[in-house]
Amino acid sequence: MSGNRVGSRDSLFLMAKLRLADERGPREVRVRNLSERGLMLELDKVVAIATPVLLELRGLGEIGGKVAWCTQGRIGVALDSPIDPKKARKVAGVSQSANTPFYAKATTAR
Repeated sequence: MSGNRVGSRDSLFLMAKLRLADERGPREVRVRNLSERGLMLELDKVVAIATPVLLELRGLGEIGGKVAWCTQGRIGVALDSPIDPKKARKVAGVSQSANTPFYAKATTAR
């Protein structure tokens, strides 16, 4: 499958919500790598190739795709549109507002 890959991918451990076309509700999954055009995630179910999926990823929101390959415990998803994988790596919930206590703010060199 790597013969069809375009671009680099980031190895990571990221939780996401996955909804398969044949399921009613989303399930939590672990994303193991992510690139502009696809991802690999852990899944305890065998899924048919070309099955539509909808993923909710931190920093990216909802993204659609189709199952590109499947093996026991993992699936590859080809995304419908390219994404910026760096957005999924950004730390969530970091704020430096006026209400943040001084001891919780980032330190800067003087």
